[in-house]
Amino acid sequence: MAAPLQGIKIVDMTSVIMGPYATQILADLGAEVIKIEPPGGDTMRAIGPMVNSGMGCLFLHTNRNKRSLSIDLKSEAGRRIIQHILKDTDVLISNIRPQAMQRLGLSYTDVKAIRPEIIQVEAYGFGQNGVYAGKPAYDDLIQGLVALPSLSTMAGAADPRYAPTLIADRVAGLNIANIVMAALIHKGRTGEGQHVEVPMFETLAQMVLADHMGGATFIPQRGPMGYARLLAQHRKPYQTADGYLCAVIYTDSHWRAFLTLTGDEQLLTDDPRFSSLQNRTEHIGELYALVAQRLTGRTTAQWLEALNAADIPAMPLHTPETLLQDPHLQSVGFFHETDHPTEGTLREMRMPSNWSTARRDHDTPVPRLGEHTTQVLQEYGYAPDEIQNLIDKNVVHQA
Repeated sequence: MAAPLQGIKIVDMTSVIMGPYATQILADLGAEVIKIEPPGGDTMRAIGPMVNSGMGCLFLHTNRNKRSLSIDLKSEAGRRIIQHILKDTDVLISNIRPQAMQRLGLSYTDVKAIRPEIIQVEAYGFGQNGVYAGKPAYDDLIQGLVALPSLSTMAGAADPRYAPTLIADRVAGLNIANIVMAALIHKGRTGEGQHVEVPMFETLAQMVLADHMGGATFIPQRGPMGYARLLAQHRKPYQTADGYLCAVIYTDSHWRAFLTLTGDEQLLTDDPRFSSLQNRTEHIGELYALVAQRLTGRTTAQWLEALNAADIPAMPLHTPETLLQDPHLQSVGFFHETDHPTEGTLREMRMPSNWSTARRDHDTPVPRLGEHTTQVLQEYGYAPDEIQNLIDKNVVHQA
């Protein structure tokens, strides 16, 4: 059974989260991904918990279905190896600064001369034509620049807080994967390769402002920025008599059903705030406060039963620990156990998509640093004595 991207060869010169997450998506879809690592390895290898050194948990969740080729790119011999491999590569993906890529002889001009039809995707923190070009970009910095911590205070938090997940890295990683697949479609139609820049800051700015541009959508501005419903102070899990639950009371029918459940039916006719979606949105903070007040009177289980019976969307509030036991995730086979050759039994998450015919037959385990160095070099025509010489000179590393 052929996977969707089977036969596509990708050289992955990314590290940390953003780039490796993107290339894991492409690898899950069947692409052949060679992960290029320096002698010290991807820095995420060092973040535990872990069983063996260099195989940290975050690394294990962003690097399956890849092969690791460890090269010292500071050496001329190492750079020649990459340039040789690129002669038979469809996509080169990196998150290395342009100046460093140029020093490695891997600018788009250099790479195009090696393989004219190649797609080269460079992921940066910031677009290279802007004033932030060249600045370091970490998830926290990008979150701050796109106002996510400010939105938390606008929604009632005491202090600005970063979202406690690497949302900037992962959203940008999704964008990279989409860009690569679009470029492959373009190449399939025209035969043309190209260079694509994917900036992290601009990707997240678009995501945030699409929700919160508000009145600034129009010139001149018509009203404040921000989507009131998302910024309402009581838009958060509701406290019940014994815990919390999540509910979305949004449509006319939702509000009718909820106010009937709570004995507040008269508000539907007496209170103009409930008369339309526009009026509810303008007063959403007050209405969510009313919901929060009413929900304290019953237990979570009682409310879930009542809300579900009334066709009002409601779900329990998970913790990370209870999420592992979620019955839906269990029923769809979201988690599966794999036996890693060095790390023991691992809990992995399948790519969330179901293909009727085209899918990868099986996953390959996350590689140790340089695990496939000899194998890859042999495939590209290097003789055993040449490979051993490169190992002896520390040009490459074999696990």
